[in-house]
Amino acid sequence: MQKVKKAIIPAAGLGTRFLPATKAMPKEMLPIVDKPTIQYIVDEAIASGIEDIIIVTGKGKRSIEDHFDNNLELETNLEEKGKLDLLEKVRHSSNVDIHYIRQKEPKGLGHAVWCARKFVGNEPFAVLLGDDIVQSDTPGLKQLMDQYEETHASVIGVQTVPDDETHRYGIIKPATKTGRRYAVDTFVEKPAKGTAPSNLAIMGRYVLTPEIFRFLDKQETGAGGEIQLTDAIQQLNQIQRVFAYDFEGKRYDVGEKLGFITTTIEFALQNEEIRKQLLDFMADKVTEQLGPK
Repeated sequence: MQKVKKAIIPAAGLGTRFLPATKAMPKEMLPIVDKPTIQYIVDEAIASGIEDIIIVTGKGKRSIEDHFDNNLELETNLEEKGKLDLLEKVRHSSNVDIHYIRQKEPKGLGHAVWCARKFVGNEPFAVLLGDDIVQSDTPGLKQLMDQYEETHASVIGVQTVPDDETHRYGIIKPATKTGRRYAVDTFVEKPAKGTAPSNLAIMGRYVLTPEIFRFLDKQETGAGGEIQLTDAIQQLNQIQRVFAYDFEGKRYDVGEKLGFITTTIEFALQNEEIRKQLLDFMADKVTEQLGPK
């Protein structure tokens, strides 16, 4: 059995929910405290044992490449000034190779993954979406990779969402359950309100077999007039089993404004350097906005 060594990170979206900030800056480079959102995704891939990453970018995304490149002038300056903690933070990990390809047209997630087909070749691979940051003892992707090694089949990361939010996600209709793993009857992309077959939502982490490209090659459009990865997974499920795994860990949605803000606050509270000052500030603001208890 081939191990999962390659990962695709789609990063070609226009980031319209964050305009005007994303007019000139990629959404993926917006910082959570002091680290761009995409670095959390890359760090998870590295921690999971991925050896090669391809980031699918688009127009105006050059700063992503610059961020993961070496900056010798900056590194020399930090080293000379003895700022070794900062030096460690800005040095690109040597444990993984990062490659780039452009999605020339915004045709959807399925198309973005399809753009990386030659990079993947005939190997199983991972997909990590940048709107979802996962904190867990075992990296979210590694949990799926472990399931792949056990099942030799595609595994999709899912978690439970409230019933009134199912229309925002790809949803699974489970067939049977073994521990935290589900055999799946159907995958549905963004079902209309009140029609979802369950509240188990696809959460931006996938391990897929290369046969998925048989269906992405068709370039068929689905919800929103885009080429949907979920639709291709549903077709893949007809010829070989695809599992869903309810991975452990807390998932943060940084793809919309409120989620981005609350994630920033939570991560800032985990930072001992600023935690106390932030708590004092928040306490004052709560009193100012809501009045004393």
